[in-house]
Amino acid sequence: MVLGAMHETPEDLRALQDLLDRSYAAAGPHLLSITTPERRVGAEDLVQRLTGMCLLVVATATADGRPIAGPLDGVFYRGAFHFGTSRESVRYRHLLNRPHVSATHLPAEEFAVNVHGRAVPLDIGAVENRGLRETLFEVYGPRYGEEDWERFLEGAEDPAKRPAYMRIDADRMFTFQMGNRE
Repeated sequence: MVLGAMHETPEDLRALQDLLDRSYAAAGPHLLSITTPERRVGAEDLVQRLTGMCLLVVATATADGRPIAGPLDGVFYRGAFHFGTSRESVRYRHLLNRPHVSATHLPAEEFAVNVHGRAVPLDIGAVENRGLRETLFEVYGPRYGEEDWERFLEGAEDPAKRPAYMRIDADRMFTFQMGNRE
């Protein structure tokens, strides 16, 4: 596979475009005044722009409702953001107890993606997640080395430290681009 390859099927693209359309149909007047139709990114362009690792700021909530946001690596695969985190992290505990999540990818002021939904835990070793696992190897294998990445992913040093992966099942997704993309 080629690093940065798109993995979305035609069905994924249709579902993603439907999500984007439904999100804007329910948006408030302020958001709509900023994210005008010409500033939105459609599904096909979006998946091409979200290849490789996408730095996300993910917001969770404490038991008493306080928001906590922090950065992590995201991978956009099959029309959804996926991310890994430590099983020992506060974020992971928050998401297991309160799976509602918001995430933002903001690589520059000219482009942004906001997503709101639920974090769904994934078994990265399961057959149904093989494509995601292969995509993670595409992204991280060259950076960390195939063998080191596999040991990390499998928790070879300490199974309890094996990363936990989640997919954001989006209720809403908003995109923004400023100016023409050359």
